[in-house]
Amino acid sequence: MVKTLLKVSDVTKSFADVTALSTVSVDFHAGEVVGLVGGNGAGKTTLLRLLCGLYQPTSGTVQGVVDEQPVDIHRMREHVGVVPEATGLYARLTAWENIRYHSRLNGIDDDMAWTRTERFAKLLNFDHDLHRSTRGFSRGMRQKTALLRALSHGPEILLLDEPTGGLDVTSARMVRKLVRKLGDEGGTVIYSTHNLAEAQQVCDRIIIIHNGTIRADGAPEELMSSAGRDDLEEAYVALTDDVARTDAPAEDEGRIARAWRRMLTRGGGSVE
Repeated sequence: MVKTLLKVSDVTKSFADVTALSTVSVDFHAGEVVGLVGGNGAGKTTLLRLLCGLYQPTSGTVQGVVDEQPVDIHRMREHVGVVPEATGLYARLTAWENIRYHSRLNGIDDDMAWTRTERFAKLLNFDHDLHRSTRGFSRGMRQKTALLRALSHGPEILLLDEPTGGLDVTSARMVRKLVRKLGDEGGTVIYSTHNLAEAQQVCDRIIIIHNGTIRADGAPEELMSSAGRDDLEEAYVALTDDVARTDAPAEDEGRIARAWRRMLTRGGGSVE
């Protein structure tokens, strides 16, 4: 039996006079690696922020599911790890200190957090950098630290916002391998990307979002079949053949970064 973890029902999210998502309904199940694929402004990040409770829907509901009963999405936070596009690391701390701080706030003792961190850090070829200050880290190193931080408390669900965006080829490949490994071990990963080839390589299921609506949802082979194409890129083009909107909501990234930080660390401080 498929276990549902998150339920999005008839959700619309608007910013002033711009609708970022329109009447979206979708369920997310245990053990899936799900890619939210779409262009800039499609609504991918808005959906991720709704799934972790950072945003409230304008209408409709976003709920978690515990023991087959719907619960407020905020009750799912201890079960969710988040890697936002703005990593929000404390620059005065080492990578491990950033991770340890987060795990302590989630009630995880240091030994358990270190065991998990060291295991995943080795998969990312990052174990020798854990005790380095994050000040001056490259984007790839910050991204790896944020990923390890999100995994330190053993979340049931991992939410990733453009996890390989801006990374070099080697770092992006390591992140993809880790995501696939988590999926193979029964983890649930939901992440936004505009990289269709990456989604096809890593994901069990792809949700195509365009102009704030879900255009397709299924395994890569199912999407190609429904569009009558034998290539996923051609299927994507066929399913999103109307012109992309130009009035996508503009976000105050400083404000959003601060909100991510409060959610992830429940505190303030100097971040990068």
